[in-house]
Parts: sequence; structure tokens; C-alpha cells
Amino acid sequence: MLEIRHLKSLKAIAETNKLGLAAQRVFLTQSALSHQIKALEQHYDIVLFKRMPQGLTFTKAGERLLALAHELLPAIEKAERDLVRLKSNQSGELRIVLECHTCFDWLTPVMDNFRRAWPEVEIDLVAGFHSDPWQLIDEGKADIVIGGLPQKNTHLPYLPLFKFEIMAVLPNDHRLAKKTKLEAKDFEGETLITYPVADTRIDVIQQVLAPADIQYHRRTAELTIAIMQLVASRRGVAALPNWGIRSYVDHDYVMAKSIGKQGLWSNLYLIASQETITKQYVIDLNEIIRNTCLTQLDAIQLI
Repeated sequence: MLEIRHLKSLKAIAETNKLGLAAQRVFLTQSALSHQIKALEQHYDIVLFKRMPQGLTFTKAGERLLALAHELLPAIEKAERDLVRLKSNQSGELRIVLECHTCFDWLTPVMDNFRRAWPEVEIDLVAGFHSDPWQLIDEGKADIVIGGLPQKNTHLPYLPLFKFEIMAVLPNDHRLAKKTKLEAKDFEGETLITYPVADTRIDVIQQVLAPADIQYHRRTAELTIAIMQLVASRRGVAALPNWGIRSYVDHDYVMAKSIGKQGLWSNLYLIASQETITKQYVIDLNEIIRNTCLTQLDAIQLI
């Protein structure tokens, strides 16, 4: 029998084109999702999609159910939000601090999607660099921090977003241009260009350079484009999230390299007070970020 969960699974498969990523999106293991689809196919005695070298390809039957998913799921989600509104009359303001400033690159489509879902909730961004953005929640100056987990303020609850790779960014004619991956020793004597935040909040320093006792110079810039310009003009190297540098690499402005054998990965979370994080529109915002970014950003993984 066809159920809403089947439609959600088919939509996730269509959007990710990979069973593993789709399973993450609908909070199942890959094995459980495969079993779910197989049971649906057996019930109707049809094949919904085929595995091709380029990914999963829907059959005519799969496309028909996918069309149904696109038609019904938005209406169901809207009805569920309306029920929450009728029950609790939730509305308000969300003041958001971005610890990771490259998050601005994907925030606009997220905010657009959120406003369509919750037009009565106003979103404001708390501008500037903050030495301790999580403290702003305790001080009542912000409602949400999007970033890594705090080393202090550990009482604050959080919701998981996704993990992403931090890439080394080099000028195109750099001495390390032919290396596939960089090691800690490759940064010896280099000028590392970063945002103006503490060393403790820079993953490449904390996880790579400091443990290996690497000596380096440091220079700061507030804007991603300024960092890219400095790198391209051979003033130094940088280490930034993969999504923040994609367009610069694609246009051959700079080059990017993985750091370490497995790459340097970092996790992103939505952090708020206990009162805030339990509000339905905050829970929805978390899911909108996860779903929007999984669709639009390369090489991220849900956590």
C-alpha cells in the first residue's frame, strides 16, 4: 500500500540521485530504504527505478509516483505547519549569528524557503565577527548560532546540520600545485590567510598545524572575496569550506587541495537555548537548511 513515507523516499532519491544520500535525508539506513522500495515494488509488481552508471534513473512507473510526491507532499507539509500554528500560535523573530561566514553563500535560498513556510517569523542576521558568538544567546542578543559546537557554553542544546570538507586554497602557480593532497609539513613557513577569529576556531590550525608544531605566519581578512584575492596574488594560502571556494576554483582563479589522507572535515550545527530549539519553526528551519544544502552544495554529508 502506498504511504506518505514512500513518497518522501522517492522524492529524496530523485533529489540526491543516490540511495545512500536519500537514506540520510529520510533518516533511514541504506538497507532499510532499499527494503522499503523493494516492498513497494513487490506490492504493485512494478520497477520504480534502475541503477545506471550515472546514478538512479526512474522508470515510467517511478516517474508517476514521483509526480504524485511533488503534488501531495507540499500540501501535506503546509497542513502540518498550519496545525502547529493553530495549536500553539507560534510566531516571532529569529536573530541568527553565523560563526562560519562562508555560510552566507547558501543562506539566501534557505531564508527564501523558510519565509515561504513561516511568513509570520522574521529572520534577522546579527552582523559582524564575534569572539564568542554562543555567548550572545546567553546574553539575549541572539537566538541561534549556526556553526561548530562551543568549547564554553556547553549547556546549549543543538541540532545537527551537516559535515563538510575544508580545502586548502592555493595560487595556481604555487610550489605545491602538483600535489594531490597537502600534509601538515606543506604549510611550514606559509602565510595562512583567515577570517579575524581566534586560533581555537580555525580547524586547520587546531587539527593540523598545532598538533604537528608547524610554524606559519597569519594574516586576516573579513570577506571571502578578499581572502581569494590575496591568495590569487600570492600573498598566502587559505583553508576554507568547499562550498565557499567552488566558484573561484571553477573559474581557475585559485586551486584547491584536500588536507590529509582523509581530508579535513568539520561539522555544522544549529545551536540555541532550550526554549528556542524546541519551537516548531526552529525545528523546521533546521530541516530546511539540511534539505536545501544537501541539494545545492557539493560534497557535504548529513550528520
